[in-house]
Amino acid sequence: MEISRMGEDCLPKSYEPGPIEDKWYAKWIEDGIFKAVPGSGKPSFSIVIPPPNVTGSLHLGHALDNTLQDILCRAKRMQGYEVLWMPGTDHAGIATQNVVERALAAEGHSRHELGREKFVGRVWDWKEEYGSRIIGQLKKLGASCDWERERFTMDEGLSRAVRKVFAELYHKDLIYRGKYLINWCPRCLTALSDLEVEHRELDGKFYSVRYNFDGDSRGGITVMTTRPETILGDTAIAVHPRDERNRHLIGRRVTVPITGRIIPVIEDNMVDPEFGTGAVKITPAHDPNDFLVGARHGLESIQVIDENGKMSDAADAYKGMDRFEAREAIVEELKSQGLLLDVTERKHSVGHCYRCNTVIEPYLSEQWFVRAKPLAEAGIKAVKAGEISFVPEQWTSTYYQWMENIRDWCISRQLWWGHRIPAWYCGECGGVTVSEDTPDTCSKCGSANLKQDEDVLDTWFSSALWPFSTMGWPDDSEELKKFYPTSVLVTGFDIIFFWVARMIMMGIEFMKKPPFRHVYIHALVRDEKGQKMSKSRGNVIDPLNIIDKYGADALRLALAALTLQGRDIFLSESKIETYRFFLNKLWNASRFALMNIADAPDCGMPMTEEDEKYFRLHDRWIMARMSDIVPEMTNLLDGYFFGESARTMYDFVWGELCDWYLEMSKPALKGEEGPERRHVTRLVLYSVFRDVLKLLHPIIPFVTEELWRAFGYGGMIIGRSEWPVAAAAEGYDGAKSGMEYIRNIVRAMRNLRAEVKLPPQKMAPVMALGLKDESKTSLVNENGDMIKLMAKVESVELRPYGSPRLPKSIASVTGEWELFFPVGNLMDVDREITRLRAELDKLTAEMDRIRGKLENKSFIERAPAEVVEKERAAMAEGEAQKRRIEENLEGLRL
Repeated sequence: MEISRMGEDCLPKSYEPGPIEDKWYAKWIEDGIFKAVPGSGKPSFSIVIPPPNVTGSLHLGHALDNTLQDILCRAKRMQGYEVLWMPGTDHAGIATQNVVERALAAEGHSRHELGREKFVGRVWDWKEEYGSRIIGQLKKLGASCDWERERFTMDEGLSRAVRKVFAELYHKDLIYRGKYLINWCPRCLTALSDLEVEHRELDGKFYSVRYNFDGDSRGGITVMTTRPETILGDTAIAVHPRDERNRHLIGRRVTVPITGRIIPVIEDNMVDPEFGTGAVKITPAHDPNDFLVGARHGLESIQVIDENGKMSDAADAYKGMDRFEAREAIVEELKSQGLLLDVTERKHSVGHCYRCNTVIEPYLSEQWFVRAKPLAEAGIKAVKAGEISFVPEQWTSTYYQWMENIRDWCISRQLWWGHRIPAWYCGECGGVTVSEDTPDTCSKCGSANLKQDEDVLDTWFSSALWPFSTMGWPDDSEELKKFYPTSVLVTGFDIIFFWVARMIMMGIEFMKKPPFRHVYIHALVRDEKGQKMSKSRGNVIDPLNIIDKYGADALRLALAALTLQGRDIFLSESKIETYRFFLNKLWNASRFALMNIADAPDCGMPMTEEDEKYFRLHDRWIMARMSDIVPEMTNLLDGYFFGESARTMYDFVWGELCDWYLEMSKPALKGEEGPERRHVTRLVLYSVFRDVLKLLHPIIPFVTEELWRAFGYGGMIIGRSEWPVAAAAEGYDGAKSGMEYIRNIVRAMRNLRAEVKLPPQKMAPVMALGLKDESKTSLVNENGDMIKLMAKVESVELRPYGSPRLPKSIASVTGEWELFFPVGNLMDVDREITRLRAELDKLTAEMDRIRGKLENKSFIERAPAEVVEKERAAMAEGEAQKRRIEENLEGLRL
């Protein structure tokens, strides 16, 4: 694809992002600028993308996450690093299987009709057709991943890594199989890890039920439960050993309502003596705490709810009933027997499946587990040793809290789509053979009668290996040597435990090094009111629609500029539109510059000392500011201050380059200051826009690439150019303070114009300026034409500081100057005096109100500190405004 320098003539008047973005992304891919070269001698910088689900579509979380990663990768390439941004997608076990099962159901079929092999084939077909959709959407965003290295968590290389890790952990006794109470989804028919259960506060009922003493129906124990249906599986009542109310009951026996089963009263420290009556029922097969109590006391586990959420054979008369229907029936039976003493309404936490929202069921079954504690200890040590740092730092304590209280990880899932567990059961001896490769015979007895485990691994198991499996492990690849450990992981806080902690554990275990040096945790994207975006609220912003309407650069800039460490992003379409205006501003400013330098072939030549002799204050100032901005941007990006970096460039380009320098350069560019001045002004424009486009490129890559080519900088892709280096600015420091002095005078003049509502296009006839520091006189004289240009004043008269005030004038008096603007010929002075008096009266009344509150001792003591401070600030502002009005009234009366 040939793309040549355009110049101003070929740069359209308005910026239309769509065609530009498509053109440049195709060019970047064609030129291979995203491709990492492991054998290069450059220092390495690497990131692995948090792999989106193959079922996914780009949402704002993806857009933010990948924009921030892309900013880092593009900047590091320009800074001379060999950059690998590893892309890929996740097979998303439950989610993907559910999608394909729904498609089958719409056709009137089920996976069981197809059988495992054909169903898995159907999922692969679906993945090939739809799985790359989100990759295309990431490309629309501008993600500069090395797409030739794209991985999938179930491709052959990663599958090999998964099998090897499972086998090694098993042989180290860090993976085991055992009967345990797990979280079970009766809809998905699979186990869920603790992290896959979403707890919600719901309105519920607490039932107070009486358990009669064995052989004595007149006495008994009352317990509270939210799940009467599990009474059928009770095998004990427990009290705390130091509970004075109930300790005398320890050793007695009671009758389980409805079943008539006799169970003991036991003691256990798990019981909270302050809850209810201090006695709790123990149902080991249906409550995780009860399971542990049952294990300690050798209690029987009676499973009364099956895998489908229906009552089991052990439920006798209630067999086959839905668990919630059984609850109602059992409550009625308790009432009829006089054993239901009370029902109270209370909120309580109920666990739901994170995929289908079904209420989960604690379920006793045979599952595979990772023994997490030993792995977590190494992960904790790595962070404490400074090998990994969290940004913002506040997430470190959250990480410690979870890792120090980690439970064994249930990794088996009763699904067909996923990495099948590499364990085989012997039909002869019952032994288990775990192997990286499919075994021919049993490792215990040598029999060939083997059957593989039906379950698959938790999706997060393969994701935990992502940083090294994607680079070729278990082979000792060139990619691993060059790019592992990775430089930084950019992700949301919601998967610190699902993914980040597990990657750390697996990376240290198998690579002997943490998988990344930094973990940057970004916040949530919320709506402009701070509410979480959801379809039910109707406040979801679709990034694909935004890209179609405003362009990818506008979305990227908005997300970057609004990103502050530790704070959620409040986003609205109007804010995105604001940043689209910035792109228009940059485009128009570039057209202006190109219009004035297009016929100057020597613009690309280095500036000489001879050129700098013709610099004026504003030239030295913009070059000095550019020298400040370059290291500032480098440091901000190195510290992951994305919002500050975007806003730094926004403020510089709009508020300094466009609003001030370009306006002040116009006389020189028109030839009004002579040929030398025109020449050096062109050089400055060329130099400043070159560095501005480079610094902006990581954030808004498409528009900067288009403008870069229009300027003809170096005839190369901007991403292959070098990051700016701060130019030597000897002698320019004074330019910054001098220019700030001039700008403040102009601002004061503009404020006086605004006070008398002088239209922007109308020139003010004259303003009188008295300088307290006479040494500033030459500075003002040398830049008087610029002051008049920028303030739209025909004449600026310098007069001694402290001279009598001009009649019929308004004033701006500071510690550095006094400025007078005669307005007698510009307005009805008497009417203005009347208006100012009315304004003064209104202000005085408001200040009296505030003063009354601040003098009220009760208000000062009881009001929140921020409210009191707000009133004090309003008082100070009112006093300054009052002085200003009084000064203007005095001047207008002269």
